[in-house]
Amino acid sequence: MQIFYSPASPFVRKCMVVAHELGVADRIEKLPSAAGPVKRDASILPKNPLGQVPTFLTDDGQVLFDSRVICEYLDTAHDGHLFPAGGAARWARLTELSLADGMTSAALLARYETMLRPEALRWSDWTDGQLDKVRTGLEWLEAAAPSFGDRVDIGTIAFGCALGYMDFRFPSVDWRAQAPSSAKWFATFNQRPSMQATMPAN
Repeated sequence: MQIFYSPASPFVRKCMVVAHELGVADRIEKLPSAAGPVKRDASILPKNPLGQVPTFLTDDGQVLFDSRVICEYLDTAHDGHLFPAGGAARWARLTELSLADGMTSAALLARYETMLRPEALRWSDWTDGQLDKVRTGLEWLEAAAPSFGDRVDIGTIAFGCALGYMDFRFPSVDWRAQAPSSAKWFATFNQRPSMQATMPAN
């Protein structure tokens, strides 16, 4: 198995956390990439027309993207239980995944605005609007986090990666003050070996 990889991507991280939890991370070859929102990586384009990470190659040559598809593939192919098979639990976990991914995407867009757009063209209302999605997502998470307990599934993994990305790229945003229950849950979840092994880096 291979994955087009960026050590800073929260969506690549989510895939690798899943792989670690399933015990197959050491079977995945990390292919270096330089994917970006403006300059795409030409080496990825033959596999993924979007030129984005994560892009995943299975052992039988199938190409998978994006992170949600890759994570469910890994879970299914390796007899995992990170995605419930059906019923209300499945829809609940997928809804959590969607919210966490939405928070992460909003944070990424805010990061692009402040770091990649030329300073004269930056729009503070855009950045504030994206980070407000994170804030309202945290309101939902704050109500839910006390019930998470020791759950390890695609919902909690996605939230862990979302909060980890906030720490990585927006250390000045004190999300813990807004969401103390979420912070308490994250402090424990973030100590999992899968999370420690996938800490983002520039």
